[in-house]
Amino acid sequence: MHVPTGPKRARFDVPEEGAEPPVGGETPVPGGTQESARTEDGALPTPPSTRIIVVANQKGGVGKTTTAVNLAAALAMGGLKVLVVDLDPQGNASTALGIEHESGIPGTYEVLIDGAAVADHAQLSEEAPNLWVLPSTIDLAAAEIELVSTVARESRLAKALRTYLKTHDIDYVFLDCPPSLGLLTLNGLVAAREILVPIQCEYYALEGVSQLVNTINLVKGELNDELQLSTVLLTMFDARTRLAAQVTDEVRAHFTEETLTTVIPRSVRISEAPSYGQTVLTYHPESIGAVCYLRAAEEIALRGASKEDL
Repeated sequence: MHVPTGPKRARFDVPEEGAEPPVGGETPVPGGTQESARTEDGALPTPPSTRIIVVANQKGGVGKTTTAVNLAAALAMGGLKVLVVDLDPQGNASTALGIEHESGIPGTYEVLIDGAAVADHAQLSEEAPNLWVLPSTIDLAAAEIELVSTVARESRLAKALRTYLKTHDIDYVFLDCPPSLGLLTLNGLVAAREILVPIQCEYYALEGVSQLVNTINLVKGELNDELQLSTVLLTMFDARTRLAAQVTDEVRAHFTEETLTTVIPRSVRISEAPSYGQTVLTYHPESIGAVCYLRAAEEIALRGASKEDL
């Protein structure tokens, strides 16, 4: 198991504002606690089959990429083998996982447009052992247009992943999508078996989610019968506001079974980490944000290990 050793490039003299770092005892996790999924040696349970999870929300600024990279790193630190596919032309997931992704570096674009093999361009991240990343570059911005005239344009990624998984033992695949419902996101929805929706604890939190659910239903009916909304994660929780609690209750009422117990707080450390090419788990592992993402990953792993159909 990979154990975070602390910030690589930054140290802090004071705890994070609004949340004391955990020091022994029970960790203060917003939204409650759940049983630990870890074994005695600290490893997380392996799912019965590869879980391919698309992280999507057409509403921007909800912590989508942040959630994808931190959950992926947390699961990899728990001894699991993880692949992150960056489908966003901005390449933020690649940045946060310390992967070079300047224009011309092969990655997702070559897989979608040229039919290249995922294995040829996936890079190993230094954030955790057994964490691979298929990077995105600005070249991917042209893929939306180029895919329009491509045969089987919606299933290009699904075909590439099927080929990759035949020869690579991977426990989790995370597909990080742009904040839109274009062909890049559609490729993610068709390739995935599950969808994880981050929802911020702010006003208009559920705005656009209904449209996303409608899109999921259309994809299920026409292109991917296996797709299911399995996980909802509440992000940017601010315990100082009554609104955050109200939004949390509203989301749990709409997605009772899907919503994780753990809630991700609004956190300066989470926001700072990508600028150092790191996840919050290695940038500042004692912060409440890092602790909560570790807890959320445990919860996801526990759910996956107990559901044979995922």
